[in-house]
Amino acid sequence: MADRISSDHPSVQTVRSTCTETATGVRLEVPADERDAFPTDEVVRIVLDGDELFGRVERALTGDDLSIPAIYETPDQARDPSGAPDQLIDWADDHGVAAGGSVLVDVIEPEFLYGLRAPGETLYYDAHEPPSDSLSDIAKDLEEQ
Repeated sequence: MADRISSDHPSVQTVRSTCTETATGVRLEVPADERDAFPTDEVVRIVLDGDELFGRVERALTGDDLSIPAIYETPDQARDPSGAPDQLIDWADDHGVAAGGSVLVDVIEPEFLYGLRAPGETLYYDAHEPPSDSLSDIAKDLEEQ
């Protein structure tokens, strides 16, 4: 069973990102000085309002900043979002996060599990460790077939 951990627990690193408007919705921009807490061009688990979803952390076209352009229900949708609904748009609307506003990204398990919350909120996450490398390699092989 997974442990419950609070967003204000000392083991949780919190990164302040900026919500920016795009042609199709919104994205989160992560400052370059926080990039060590995120894998580049990898799909990670992201908790929105208690639901574990998936997003891809992408490197900006220029500079060292990172972004999370969207959040989806499955890892496959995060890799190939064609037509899949972006959950980040609704989350930002529901939490009153406007373009240019801040979103806190909690690093629960680096390179694996993250959580989003509006400034001033305290959330509780189900913290669990990522699968072993051998299991994730098997899963990737199966997905590619």
